[in-house]
Formats: sequence, structure tokens, C-alpha cells
Amino acid sequence: MRKCFVLFFLIFLNLFLFGQDKNWFLNGYLKDMQMIYYVEPTHSWTNQNLLHNRLNFKWYPSSYCVLVAEVRNRFFTGKLVHDIPGYSQFIDRDNGFWDLSSLVIDSDGAVFHSMIDRVYLDYSLGDWQIRFGRQRINWGINLVWNPNDVFNTYSFLNFDYEERPGTDALKVQYYTSETSSLELVYQIGKNGDERALATRFRFNKWNYDFQLLGGWIEEDLMLGAGWAGDIYGGGFRGEVTWFVPMENRGEEALLASVSGDYSFSNSLMLHAGFLYNSVGTTGPIFQTGLFEVGEASPRGLSKGRYAIFGQISYPLTPLFTTSFSLIANPSDGSFVLNPSLSYSLVTNLDLLLVGQYFFGDDFTEYGDSGQFFFLRLKWSL
Repeated sequence: MRKCFVLFFLIFLNLFLFGQDKNWFLNGYLKDMQMIYYVEPTHSWTNQNLLHNRLNFKWYPSSYCVLVAEVRNRFFTGKLVHDIPGYSQFIDRDNGFWDLSSLVIDSDGAVFHSMIDRVYLDYSLGDWQIRFGRQRINWGINLVWNPNDVFNTYSFLNFDYEERPGTDALKVQYYTSETSSLELVYQIGKNGDERALATRFRFNKWNYDFQLLGGWIEEDLMLGAGWAGDIYGGGFRGEVTWFVPMENRGEEALLASVSGDYSFSNSLMLHAGFLYNSVGTTGPIFQTGLFEVGEASPRGLSKGRYAIFGQISYPLTPLFTTSFSLIANPSDGSFVLNPSLSYSLVTNLDLLLVGQYFFGDDFTEYGDSGQFFFLRLKWSL
């Protein structure tokens, strides 16, 4: 039934291309990305090709109501797909209340996966806004690690998923002023371990944006706070979240991150960040493989107790931008280097080269992951 639903949705959107009016909008992109992976340069290399399509559909039946539906389609081929048993099971994950994903093709060496990762109805009237369905609930402030992003945790290294994960939830927001709001979110779940109820209050004081949050997130009680402002023209952000397990399940966790960034007059940008994770370790870290699944929670932002981030980026020309990032675990000395080059070929057509090079001894956070190289061509419509 899910496959039929996804197929119907794709057909509907494509037919809709021939009959748009002013209340209907459709955009998206098509990307082709080649990945090369190896553990050591002298060892065997493997590859994967990803054809990635996204369609974003919006319908405005009135000035205060919008229906949004977005679908993500990915077609994986290559030696990596062929060599890893059960590869499709790593791809076909839908952690929402509704399973809106489908393996259209699951064969030896080829996997076609489709997922509706946004589908919601948004209603606004005066100072109130109500949204129901699968949506992105972004409570994060920092640009790399977000302890406040309790609903949609993601990894900085997952650069090919710009939209980030969604949550099946009801969100009610009330704007108390032009610079403050109160938000309540109920995450739908099949049982108590999958449900959540949390609130956030945002306000501005001393030219800083602050937020306070609290509630029940699946198996934890949660309290958090965050801020965003500037110091002498440079960005200054921070987040802290405290998780307390209910019914003595697991251990308490305190996660805190702080970051700063500064852009010079020549567009050179520097960015640095630090993460503390009380449930992280300063000792050996045992990886389970290339496709290790991290926790869908801020608890899994790092496996180490501490993490450091640094980045420098500079547009060599208006069309050509370079960037170099570093993520390190100071406890075990492991790190990942993340250089990238992006170039705008023509309007709506971009080329991106990304490297993710992991270094460290055995049983360190980044020491057992190998080296990745990505070449991506993206066409936006």
C-alpha cells in the first residue's frame, strides 16, 4: 500500500507540471553524485553513484492556509551497493509515526528509495500558527552541533540532505510580540518511547535572541536554553540541553555547544565551535562499521566527551567558493578533514567537490572510517 501511495504521489506531481495556476507551486532539484571510498590508498577502492531527485509542492487554498508535500527519491548503484549485504536496510529508514518510505527497487547492485519527508497543513490567523503533519521542527541555533534540536538531530557531515529530517507532529505557535513567541509541539508516536511534548519560548533582550525550552522527549525529561548575538561584529551562539531519563532508564546527559564566526570585508569567513557531551567517552571508541547508525537524539552528536570544530571559507570569485573544515576529538587525537569546492556552472547548475578524510588510531572516534571523495552536479528547477 505504501508503494502505491508513493507512486500515486509522484505521478500526481508530474502531471501537475502541466496545469499550475497561481495558487500552486512546484520546484525541486536533480543531483547526480559520485562517491569514491577507501580505507587506505593502497587498498581496494570502491564507488557508489547516487541519482537524487526532490520535488517540493505547495498549494495555497487561501491567504492563511498552505498544504505542503515534498518527496525525496534516491537511486543508488555501484560496487558499494553490490558488496554490502542488506545495503537497502540502511537506506530504508522512516522513524516517523507514518511510514511514508518505500523501496521501489531492491536488487543486487541497485536500490531505488522514495520517501515523503514533508507533508503538512499550515494554518495562520493573526498571532496564531498551527501546523500538523510531517514537518521540520528546527530549534537549533549553532551551525554545526545543536543540543537544542531535540526533534530533528542531524550530522554536519551529511551535506547532501540540506532539508534535514522531519517529525510527525502537531505544532502550535503564538507570537507574543514582534520579537517573541511561544511554541508547543506534540510528536506523534506509537508508544510512550516515541512520543514527545515540549515547549519553547523565544525572546529578544540586549540585542540577543534567547530561547528557553523544556518538556518530555521520548524517554527523557528535557530542559534547555540557547542564545544568538554578536561580539564586535562577529556571531556568537550557544546551546545547552539537559536530559534526565524517566523510570531510571539510562543516564543523565548534559550537552552544551558554543560557536563564533566572523566575516571580513573581503568575504573571508572564519568559524569555530566546541561541543561538550557528558555521556561521551574519553577512552576507546568501538565502531561497528561504515554504516553505523547514530542516535536520533542530541545524545548522539558525538561519541567523545569533547569535540572541536574549525572552518575557513572564501569566495575566490562570485561563482567559485572554497571551504576547509576540521572536526577533532581532543581526547583521542582523531579528526576529520572536510575540504570542499563549489562552482556555479550556469544558472541553476552547480558543481560541488567534497572530501571527508578520517584520521586516527584504532578504536578512536574518527580512526576507523576511511576516506571519502564526492563529486556532485546539481540542477535546480
